[in-house]
Amino acid sequence: MTPAELSAALLDIVTASIAARGSDASVTIDDVRLDRPRNRDHGDWASNVAMKFAKKLGANPRELATEIASALKDVEGVAAVDVAGPGFINVTLDAAAAGALAKSIVEQGDAYGRSDALAGQTINLEFVSANPTGPLHIGHTRWAALGDALGRVLRAAGADVANEFYINDAGNQMDNFGASVLAAAKGEPTPENGYPGQYVADLAKAVLEREPGLLDLPDAEALATARELGYELQLQEIKDSLARFNVHFDVWFSERQLHAGAPSKIDTAVERLREQGHVYDEDDAIWVRTTDFGDDKDRVIKRGNGIYTYFAADAAYYLSKTDRGFGHKIYLLGADHHGYVHRIKAIAGASGDDPAKDVEVLIGQLVSINGAKLSKRAGNIIELNDLQAWLGTDALRYSLARYPADSPLTLDPEILQRRTNDNPVFYVQYAHARTNQVTRNAAASGVSREGFDASTLEHETESVLLGALAEFPRVVAHAAELREPHRVARYAEQLAGSYHRWYDNCRVTPLGDEPVTSVHSSRLWLNDATGQVLRTALGLLGVSAPERM
Repeated sequence: MTPAELSAALLDIVTASIAARGSDASVTIDDVRLDRPRNRDHGDWASNVAMKFAKKLGANPRELATEIASALKDVEGVAAVDVAGPGFINVTLDAAAAGALAKSIVEQGDAYGRSDALAGQTINLEFVSANPTGPLHIGHTRWAALGDALGRVLRAAGADVANEFYINDAGNQMDNFGASVLAAAKGEPTPENGYPGQYVADLAKAVLEREPGLLDLPDAEALATARELGYELQLQEIKDSLARFNVHFDVWFSERQLHAGAPSKIDTAVERLREQGHVYDEDDAIWVRTTDFGDDKDRVIKRGNGIYTYFAADAAYYLSKTDRGFGHKIYLLGADHHGYVHRIKAIAGASGDDPAKDVEVLIGQLVSINGAKLSKRAGNIIELNDLQAWLGTDALRYSLARYPADSPLTLDPEILQRRTNDNPVFYVQYAHARTNQVTRNAAASGVSREGFDASTLEHETESVLLGALAEFPRVVAHAAELREPHRVARYAEQLAGSYHRWYDNCRVTPLGDEPVTSVHSSRLWLNDATGQVLRTALGLLGVSAPERM
């Protein structure tokens, strides 16, 4: 019996109890959500539904709990139901009902843990969005790991998600970048407000290989050529770095799209906001009344000299997401972007959306790694490429995804490189590799999945392991709803611990001349179910699940 099946049975009982009392109180599946008791002596599952509804029904909580418990005892697969304290309902499943989950997980495969909790939601998830003027640094590394893991978790919960990278490829920074590349090609010092570093010299060399006559071009044409070719090369490096980091983007959105054409998307955006009644003219400028939506001041969207502000591009970009069918937008921004929160919320409100429901801005905090060195190419940053080569993709991705986004983070590279249990990613991956080794040993010993008998899975560690496996769908759904993929990582570590303890106590292969029995076959199902869930959990974090270690 799965938690979902038990919750459904509980829902039917509570609904009938409410109806019998002539109450019009409504009850949903969320109201009868089950929890795992901290003390396993209290059973497999616990519910506080009686205390939640007693006041609405004018009933004593404990008496209502006793009534519900009496009905639950008749549900197939339930071994015992007890009422504790003021009205907690503790449920113990019989071994067969609990053990059946192992077979169900293996049969479902990758589908186990996935749900329709967020079905119908179309989400645009924007993250990283680094300027295409240099390599990705340690901050981008964290946002890449978190953002991609969040996208995977949201999809597992049924949402339709597009990972999007906003390419800030318009404005002065691109001209400064082009001037830096051209100066390097000429062997000249980096210009004022330019970009220093060996990577610029490398870009200049590559640009000259692509355009040998660059230095013979007129100044304006040479600058434009250096800028465009340098941009193309640098953007491709960013894409390659992210691909090596196992991060995928569905959309690469160029800011230049917003400025192109007549009228441009920015022109159109201003008029659309005006139609909503939130734009006004003052002091020869065009303003958006963002204070109506919690901003600390109104924002200029077009200056008196006719030049649009960055706010205008932000507004046009937001509206483009709506036009592309995204009902919900999530922005994952760096620690230095707190000021953007009110701005984006204000844009949502001014465009007719609900700022509280249609847009989320998640701010990620800084990350550091002890002993990490500045990039030899860039000179002033710690590069993603260097970190990946040093620590490896799996260690980086797992470590960065196992903490909340709003938590400042310092990683210890010595721990991340150890092949010991104090390295979390090794601990989880080793558990997965061990499940595969057990499967191989079982096959060599003549143990197959034939003869499954769920009632034989009655050892205390089997009960704990089955309970942990049962939690996985809810963990994934909660991680998606709360935008917290670190919950999947912490769950995987707990599951690995439960598995290792089970492994130490329960054999899948017979000892010596001991015959193969149904208990061995049933334990093989449980072993393989654990391997499946560990594999899925690691996949949701963008981390590999090795079969041998």
